[in-house]
Amino acid sequence: MKKITLFLALILISSIMFAQQTARVQVIHNSADLAADTVDVWLNDQILFDNFAFRTASPFVDAPAGIDFDVSVQTKNSTDTVGALAQFTYNLSGGEKYILVANGIVSQSGYMPLKPFDINVFSGARESADDTTKTDVLVHHGSTDAPVVDVAETSVSAGTLVSALDYEDFDGYLSLDPMDYVLALKDNASGNTVVSYDAPLQSLNLQGSAIMVVASGFLDPSSNSNGKAFGLYVATSMGGELIPLPETTTSGVDETENSFAVYPNPADNYLNIKLENASEATSTINVYDFSGKLVLSQNLPVNQKTIQVNIELLKNGLYFLTIVNSNNVMTKKIQISR
Repeated sequence: MKKITLFLALILISSIMFAQQTARVQVIHNSADLAADTVDVWLNDQILFDNFAFRTASPFVDAPAGIDFDVSVQTKNSTDTVGALAQFTYNLSGGEKYILVANGIVSQSGYMPLKPFDINVFSGARESADDTTKTDVLVHHGSTDAPVVDVAETSVSAGTLVSALDYEDFDGYLSLDPMDYVLALKDNASGNTVVSYDAPLQSLNLQGSAIMVVASGFLDPSSNSNGKAFGLYVATSMGGELIPLPETTTSGVDETENSFAVYPNPADNYLNIKLENASEATSTINVYDFSGKLVLSQNLPVNQKTIQVNIELLKNGLYFLTIVNSNNVMTKKIQISR
């Protein structure tokens, strides 16, 4: 009798340990459909992320492993999962790490091409670099109307880093020296450079970090309900708003119709911002630290071209300053030094 009782106890303990297996999961909202701009994410019948905004990443969290569970994407302020925008069932491996990226379109019209909403899963994710002297970079193509691309590094002549990356594809981790790079996105078919971005791994002090660079938004917003414009964005393992990489320019001011200047840079307590052209809608000025945390936000009124921003409360360091309006997103690196 004692042997049977002991045997049953061992089975019970084993089943409890099995049920308590967990995996580590990061969720990234990269669906540029305006109908899914802000969503709720449910794990079974519990809210996992409430009012989860486009271009936001969660931190890595524990999720059940070894058993089936549902992830439901629902409209914001939801109270249950009935009629969810989308629902997916997963069975994760214990001890594994995953990145789940929401991409695609939930609407039935207004977008071209109309690529359906899905959650793309990458297993083998990292919360830090395998080599503490490097930066591990995962690249993901999440732009529904962008072509198959190659990614080449042009500032230190590192050559092609990623080849033939199609929509929804991940390219396995690159272990890079933490330097400041320039990434050129090239149309795989023609070889032409579509756009280039600064990737300042050294300036952002990303040594030892694991990050994901994701292609986000629309190359042609006018064919996609005037949604968010295309860009490269960085998700860190700590989560938060995705960090926009600035487009590479040959001078201190962007050579575009909607360019802007920031001065002085480096700055101490105040920044002056001057737009090349005033916007017919209110613009939002956001400042992010290197982890992607929004540390300052201020509106630029309609038809105003200049503004002074008080940065006295921000610590010394490197930041991204972004101006967002109804047409596009413009980004520059700024440094605060006192």
